[in-house]
Amino acid sequence: MDIAERVRSLGLVLPEAPKPGGNYVALNVRGNVVYVAIQFPKLGDQRLYTGRLGSDLTTEEGYEGAKLCALNILAQVASRFAIAQLAGLNHLDAYFQAAPEWDQSPRVMDGASDLFVAVLGDKGIHSRAIFGVERLPKNFSVGITASFTLQE
Repeated sequence: MDIAERVRSLGLVLPEAPKPGGNYVALNVRGNVVYVAIQFPKLGDQRLYTGRLGSDLTTEEGYEGAKLCALNILAQVASRFAIAQLAGLNHLDAYFQAAPEWDQSPRVMDGASDLFVAVLGDKGIHSRAIFGVERLPKNFSVGITASFTLQE
């Protein structure tokens, strides 16, 4: 089963891989490591889940936004690789913008983590870091980068 089929089996749709917003590539392979540039909660040109978590968006909306970031990461990976080619997901760096008193970032980022494990099984188990930032481009609430290892 490929990535798109696994996503469909969960009742979801793998979006078209977003194009980079500047002078960089969205997917970079060095040796057997795949690096995926920051992905935001967007579908095509439509920006979703914008604003600050805890004031403009709820924690559950943030969870859905992180899940969409993960779908965009999977779309980038699926544009070049099948699940069988992946040894696994290594690490996520997650960035969010939030109201000063809001402190539910682990729950929000579980939106991405839960999706990776659902789609990739044991290959989706990963480490992660979560960073609160003042601003993200285009007022996105969350953004996530990822690295994967390919089978040798």
